[in-house]
Amino acid sequence: MNSKNKKIVLQHLWTTKTVVFMIFMLFLSAGMFAQEKKQVSGTVYDNTGTVLPGASIIEVGTKNATTTDFDGRFTLSVAVGGSIEVSFIGTTTQKVQITSATKANIDVRLPNDGYQLAEVQVVSVGYGTQKKSDLTGAISTVKADDLVKGTISSTEQVLQGKVAGLNVIRPSGDPAAGSTLRLRGGTSLTASNSPLIVVDGIAGVDINVVQPSDIKSVDVLKDASATAIYGSRGANGVIIITTKSGTKGVSVTYSGLSSFGYVNDNLDLLSANQWRGYVRQTGNQDAIDYGGNTDWQKAIEQTAISQSHTLSINSGKADSGFRMSLSYLNNEGVIKTTGLERLSGNVSGYQYLGDNKDVKFDMGLFANIDKWHPLDYRIFERAYNLNPTIPVYDANGEFTSVGGTIYENPVEILTNRTVDNERHRLLGYFKTEVKFLNDFTAVANISLEHNAVQGSQYKPTYAVMEGRTEDGYAQKTYAEYTNAQGELYVNYNKTFGKHTVSALGGYSYLENIYEGFGAQRSGFVSDAFSYNNLGAGYNYRLGDVYSYKGKSNLVSFYARANYSFDSKYLFTATVRRDGSSRFGENNKWGTFPSASAAWRISNEEFMSSTKEWLGNLKLRVGYGVTGNQDGIGEYKSLSILGVGNDSYYDPVTQTWSLAYSPKQNPNPDLKWESTKQLNIGVDFTLFDRVTGSFEYYSKTTDDLLYTYEVPQPPYLVGTMLANVGEMSNKGVELTLNADIIKGDKFSWNANLTLGHNVQKIEKLSNTTYETDVIYSGSLHGLSGMSGQYSQIIAEGYPVGTFWGFKNAGLDADGKIQYYNAAGAVVAESALTDDDKTDLGNIQPDLSLGIGMNFTYGNFDLGVSGYGMFGQKALNATNMMLNDPNRLPAYNVPDDFLNSGLTSSPKYSDYWIEDASFFRLQTLSVGYTLPLKSKSSKFRVYAMGENLFVITGYKGVDPEIGLNAQDGQDQTGLAAPGIDKYNNYPRPTTISVGLNFTFNN
Repeated sequence: MNSKNKKIVLQHLWTTKTVVFMIFMLFLSAGMFAQEKKQVSGTVYDNTGTVLPGASIIEVGTKNATTTDFDGRFTLSVAVGGSIEVSFIGTTTQKVQITSATKANIDVRLPNDGYQLAEVQVVSVGYGTQKKSDLTGAISTVKADDLVKGTISSTEQVLQGKVAGLNVIRPSGDPAAGSTLRLRGGTSLTASNSPLIVVDGIAGVDINVVQPSDIKSVDVLKDASATAIYGSRGANGVIIITTKSGTKGVSVTYSGLSSFGYVNDNLDLLSANQWRGYVRQTGNQDAIDYGGNTDWQKAIEQTAISQSHTLSINSGKADSGFRMSLSYLNNEGVIKTTGLERLSGNVSGYQYLGDNKDVKFDMGLFANIDKWHPLDYRIFERAYNLNPTIPVYDANGEFTSVGGTIYENPVEILTNRTVDNERHRLLGYFKTEVKFLNDFTAVANISLEHNAVQGSQYKPTYAVMEGRTEDGYAQKTYAEYTNAQGELYVNYNKTFGKHTVSALGGYSYLENIYEGFGAQRSGFVSDAFSYNNLGAGYNYRLGDVYSYKGKSNLVSFYARANYSFDSKYLFTATVRRDGSSRFGENNKWGTFPSASAAWRISNEEFMSSTKEWLGNLKLRVGYGVTGNQDGIGEYKSLSILGVGNDSYYDPVTQTWSLAYSPKQNPNPDLKWESTKQLNIGVDFTLFDRVTGSFEYYSKTTDDLLYTYEVPQPPYLVGTMLANVGEMSNKGVELTLNADIIKGDKFSWNANLTLGHNVQKIEKLSNTTYETDVIYSGSLHGLSGMSGQYSQIIAEGYPVGTFWGFKNAGLDADGKIQYYNAAGAVVAESALTDDDKTDLGNIQPDLSLGIGMNFTYGNFDLGVSGYGMFGQKALNATNMMLNDPNRLPAYNVPDDFLNSGLTSSPKYSDYWIEDASFFRLQTLSVGYTLPLKSKSSKFRVYAMGENLFVITGYKGVDPEIGLNAQDGQDQTGLAAPGIDKYNNYPRPTTISVGLNFTFNN
């Protein structure tokens, strides 16, 4: 080999060695870099400790990225020495350096930049959550800070005036009284019209098992596309309450409030001096002056001193946490002996398992005990009746007693009887979530709710009315129900490119058991036992002892699918199939589907020029079918026998026994009431300051349940519960929230809700079951009006339509004149039933809620109010008090003496009033003390509640209830919109309180 060839070979070998060496080093360095990759998991929070689902995490300088799940968690493999960038709309982006010392689990907090995060907040949609920007249905959300504050004795009061289309009607100032909830009008004639309550995923619970201080947020599902996931229980809407749970860190929070309440407005009745002036002026020889000077309304009233205290402890870290709270409420009523005392407790916790937190356990336990003294509402009629010269006590210090019809001393009624009620509520749940195959989450949830009420009362032998007439009267009652539920469902979520798909499939089982018993006795030789020894009474009557028990089951399968393309085109479809033991043999199962779509117009390219002022514009359309099975009680589809009034002789025992006979016809076709609803909505954001939504809805409920008369024979019983009628509700809603001023030192936020609903009965009869009209609004119990009704339910009219004679004013003699069917003015004696006509109805034309919040430095000012406009009310109290035959024995209103009225009470529109009103709900002023620790807070405040009402209504309060005065009738048919001696005064309340939170 010559030197030239040797050189070429050496050069070739050198080149080869170099290449091999370089390739070796390249692989070595790649291996070294691969070894320096680190898997990082964590949770993203905002600066309040709330988790942020949908936050973006990207490795800086790469395309390696992910997003947080609905619990704010993420996992990403990142190069050591690199960094990740965490961002979320409305917050300040944060960078986190990743080193070999970085923990495998990290927490990232993103400070808010001041922008309202309305479009990215998480909303409960039933069996899961969604970002608000991805919603296709009509859902309103109220955060804890926006709920009504003050002396709250019934949890639903926190929503009064806060949700467009939701009317929270509290007709009584009684602390133990609840409210009536109506969302987009009623949908039933025989069943509950109240929305379904869901607490932490548990459906159908008592809303008062949760205390206001434990609420994190409330989501109200309005349209059928949102509520169809709850099937045969979703027709009246769904209210989903999410409670507070353990969050990152350790904190202790206390909230305390003390208040006094007083009656601001009584009926203007004659005082003792006015009564004496009338007697002198008329020279009435039958008048008896008892020498007293008594305002009987004030005699039964008191200044109510109330207090509430809540202490909560929170502790949380990345993989576990808990929260516990204890609350005490003592809400004294402005009517003597009334009030509500409540002790509540709540504990909840969570625990993650696995390096990636793939398994999560959740548990919660809520419990409370209520004690109260139910009011005998007959005291109001007595307080209005009694002569103001009668003293409360006679010369011997005993209660004054004057003979007369409905003339008993109301203070004696309040004092000389013992009525004690106690309620125990318990709700517990345990939930397990397991993530598998990256995109799937399985959830199993079991829960138990128990509610028990015990009632005790004793009327001693010396007490007026039942006490004296029955030689003492004692009663004990007990009722309870238990709901046991099991849920198992699987969620799937996947994003690929511009496509996002999610799906849900599940199974639910519910068992409801209720039972109760009661006993009563009269005829007591001694009052020493009170209600504690019923056996001491010697009078026994048939019916003094009773008991009952019932059970129902509901089995359900449900599914939901969501699809989003490029965050612009959104689609949702749901279906639920319910099988209920309440349904008839031929209709055991019902199917409830829905579909909805949304278009985020603001994300389109052709809208780019509007970005500066139009931050969001979304159009939504949804349609679905939901049901209401509450009108079908247990065993209503079956033939039932019961004890009748007949007896038979048993020759074997040689005794007479009560005979059993048919009490109910079977109806194998009995089924749920079905509501079909169309909803069209628009969501918008203007100038990054104003957010709002507009909704139009049209819903029709068919297969309405009602008890119809049927012929005998072929039926054994003369009535039958059947699905026949049809009802419609149509309306519009507007919700606005505006950050009018957003300064560092001064801010001003305002919110407004408006709702308008039109209701109509479309059908009441078919070829099998017929009725022309249903009479409602009973006037029974009013003098001279036994068997009379003030309202009708008929085709073409809304529920609660007043039907009667139209007045034409007073004639020269002070007699009320009337219009007949031909429009002529006639006297009362010339009227016939054909002259009756529509006199208005109890449905409001407009419902309004408004609130404003101001901050200046450390000071804050909040004001909220609500109103209802256009509804009518029958002032039956005024009708009966303006009787010219009452004086001088009974009292009358001040203005009666100058009214010139000489007609005896007769139901007509002379006594129907416009009950429109606006109420200043709360006014609060607070100051937050500056503390060294920025994470701790100490605030003191003063608050006024029910400071004034703007109305033209002449009664005690224009907010008239829809249900019977005992609050048990939820149909709204018993006495809706009728002021009939049953208006417990609503107090004006002044409170002072403080809140503090210490964070570690």
